[in-house]
Amino acid sequence: MSERSHILIVDDEKNYLLVLQTLLEDAGYTVTAVNDPETALAFLGESEVDVLVTDMKMPKVSGREVLQRVKKSWPHIPVLIMTAFGSIESAVEVMKSGAFDYITKPFSNDELLLSVHNAAELSRAHRQYRLLQEAMEDRYGIHKIIGRSRAVRDVLVMVDRAAPSRSTVLITGESGTGKELVARAIHYTSPRKDKPFISVNCMALNPGVLESELFGHEKGSFTGAVAMRRGRFEQADGGTLFLDELGELTPDLQVKLLRVLQERRFERVGGSEPVEVDIRVVAATNKDLMNLVEKGLFREDLFYRLNVVQIPLPPLRERREDISPLVAHFVEKVLAENNMPQKSFTPEALNYLTGYEWPGNIRQLENVVESCLVLGAGAVIGVDDLPPDIRDEEAQFKSAVDLLPVQLDLADTLEKIEAALIRRALVRAELVQVKTAEYLGISKSLLQYKLKKYGITGH
Repeated sequence: MSERSHILIVDDEKNYLLVLQTLLEDAGYTVTAVNDPETALAFLGESEVDVLVTDMKMPKVSGREVLQRVKKSWPHIPVLIMTAFGSIESAVEVMKSGAFDYITKPFSNDELLLSVHNAAELSRAHRQYRLLQEAMEDRYGIHKIIGRSRAVRDVLVMVDRAAPSRSTVLITGESGTGKELVARAIHYTSPRKDKPFISVNCMALNPGVLESELFGHEKGSFTGAVAMRRGRFEQADGGTLFLDELGELTPDLQVKLLRVLQERRFERVGGSEPVEVDIRVVAATNKDLMNLVEKGLFREDLFYRLNVVQIPLPPLRERREDISPLVAHFVEKVLAENNMPQKSFTPEALNYLTGYEWPGNIRQLENVVESCLVLGAGAVIGVDDLPPDIRDEEAQFKSAVDLLPVQLDLADTLEKIEAALIRRALVRAELVQVKTAEYLGISKSLLQYKLKKYGITGH
């Protein structure tokens, strides 16, 4: 709304200043009028201004110089140039330098008000975008990756090191491990954070639709293409394109993606003109791409083009110490989103959650926490409030076995299962070895032998 917009006017002619100030204030704007450019620039450094209106010809500092300094320090502020009729040619030049519009003296009131209105709308859109970017950075920044395990700390170090570059990043890990969260953290801690973050799930669309979704299409290129449409690559120009489930790409799309990564250009579907883009690609997959390469299902050259920086995400069962802080985070989130009264999980219930194998990883944990909070009748969520498959020992064992590969070394696998059971018992026993041995039905001395054998510290 115009009454919320703050207009700064700069003109060395006091009569014009007075006329402009009166006109804009009558239109509902907040107006600050100064007759010295240096004073105006100092004011910009201390106050929120939506639109700057400046005369072209002024002593000491010209309107062109004002424009240059504003574009350098406050690029989001639209600048309107006022000029006499004889200097329209120079006004056109400053338009090329980034001015929003120019107004000729003597000006038409309607023309001026329309130009200021449009500039104020643009400024408001910029402000809303900046607020959105700040909110997104706060929500998805590197500090929002929750966990205290060594594995998470390693991921945070890699994100921090990878973010400043434009190198392609490949994030690997099982479904539900937080690959998109890591991709967003890379973007929102990078120099591209003020540009778009565009996400595409390559598995969610059939190949024909996916090609148009990625590269866009020209009008009439296929039935239903009634207008030209820009694809995700163009939408991400200047920013980051996140390609999730990359292992699902067809051979034809793999070829096109390889070309874009190599040349940073492509053609829209049905088009012949090359479109150039400046993007950073972050890809993710829950598949073993090297295995797909060996089977001839994924291009080797594309794999190496993508695998410049690889960030592997561990499954939740390998970072059990992160389950408790994740539960606390999800409790806070669900309660706030649903305006619910305070609720919490008992230590016994947390122990069960920590001991579960979580085949669906963090996504499954979040769903379970939300379900318990919504369905739980009291303020405390106990073991009986947990889903049956989490509190049922046989179901837990079956879920763990289902995660094992079909072909395996039996002796080695049995040792891994034994080590996992010991870790889970330690968690249930709150790291007390006597209680852990009781849970496992073995002596304390045998437990200590196995802790040493498997390198389990109990922390």
